Amino acid sequence: MEDVFNRNLSGALILNSGYEPIKVVNWRKAMILWFQDKVEVLEYHSTTVSSPSRTFALPAVMRLKQYIRPYFSLTVRLSRQNIFLRDNHICQYCQQKFSEKRLTIDHVTPLSKGGRHEWTNVVTACSHCNNKKGDKLPEKANLKLHSRPEKPRWLPNRDLDLEGNRLPHAWRPYLLAR
Repeated sequence: MEDVFNRNLSGALILNSGYEPIKVVNWRKAMILWFQDKVEVLEYHSTTVSSPSRTFALPAVMRLKQYIRPYFSLTVRLSRQNIFLRDNHICQYCQQKFSEKRLTIDHVTPLSKGGRHEWTNVVTACSHCNNKKGDKLPEKANLKLHSRPEKPRWLPNRDLDLEGNRLPHAWRPYLLAR
């Protein structure tokens, strides 16, 4: 039996009425939406929760009965985690993928050389490449920037680990077919 408190395994994927994935909620919120008759449950986890009189399978995938207009922010906040998401946790110099613990943020044009802390001047870099570059421009440090940094219009949801093995099997048809 899965651990009820593990968000990725017992959370529910919420789809809009047109089956577009919009969010992940914890198992408690999923149960509330179900009991309020706001959703149709499409898939269940093998995990159950019990009340004094009944046992319920936890919803894994739910579709909203009424369409809601997705909220899109006009800007994506510049943060360490969002830079890593934009660059897919890949060092923009050596092109290797790393965990967040082994990554740093590099200013392509160093702040000391007039660079700014903005989307178009920051990239994900591993510690080795960032130390090698130091306070220089990439060319001066014999490094090549593999992709030009741009301000993203959107970022993937951090709750959805589409590449890892932590994605519940019940969610896969609704996320990976897109």
